[in-house]
Amino acid sequence: MRQLVSAACGLMLACAPAVQAENLVVVELFTSQGCSSCPPADEFVAALAADPRVLALSLHVDYWDYIGWEDNFANPEFTKRQKAYARAIGSRTIYTPQFIIGGEDRIEGFAPDETAMRLARHLAAGTQVKLTVLRQGDMLVIRAEADPPLGHPVRVQLVRYTPEQTVQIERGENAGKTITYTNVVTSWDHVGDWSGTVPLELTAAAPGNLPAAVILQDEGPATILAAARAD
Repeated sequence: MRQLVSAACGLMLACAPAVQAENLVVVELFTSQGCSSCPPADEFVAALAADPRVLALSLHVDYWDYIGWEDNFANPEFTKRQKAYARAIGSRTIYTPQFIIGGEDRIEGFAPDETAMRLARHLAAGTQVKLTVLRQGDMLVIRAEADPPLGHPVRVQLVRYTPEQTVQIERGENAGKTITYTNVVTSWDHVGDWSGTVPLELTAAAPGNLPAAVILQDEGPATILAAARAD
């Protein structure tokens, strides 16, 4: 498995030139501790997260909790987010594992080569939005501007996450496994809207020591236009 992950990540790095701005490409993994198909994808997230150009996030859903093991990272809001992605393309079905890259590309199941190829295209595309996020104590100062202007509003979202968590799973489909999860999302909040025409400046509370990132995304949820970690 590690050789497969390394090969796919090597392919991604070889195919992708430097991005035009320092914004990140967001990769969301919808996963669950109770899903027997998820551990390879969970391991792949760790490899993706090692690339500084990528913000790889693990969103744990709650709809597998009934089969014998309750995921202690699961949040019904993340299940709602995955369902909203499905509705945005007219689908009624959701899966784990599922990768969503840049709010656009959907990959159901564990397909490392396909994931790497699609990610490489996002890395090569760059962005027309310059986004910076500066930490000032427990507050974040968020600034953004678009060239050319976007001409439509976008959602400003604040994500907090835990860099690494290891869990010993005692029951359910993954009983007996010890799995390390990377960038486990603890909250995903809508903190404002931006017109996309004039420069943005707003502040958002981000108390505590957990890492924080800001994501600018079209309604839907749809295309992620820019993302940045808090400095």
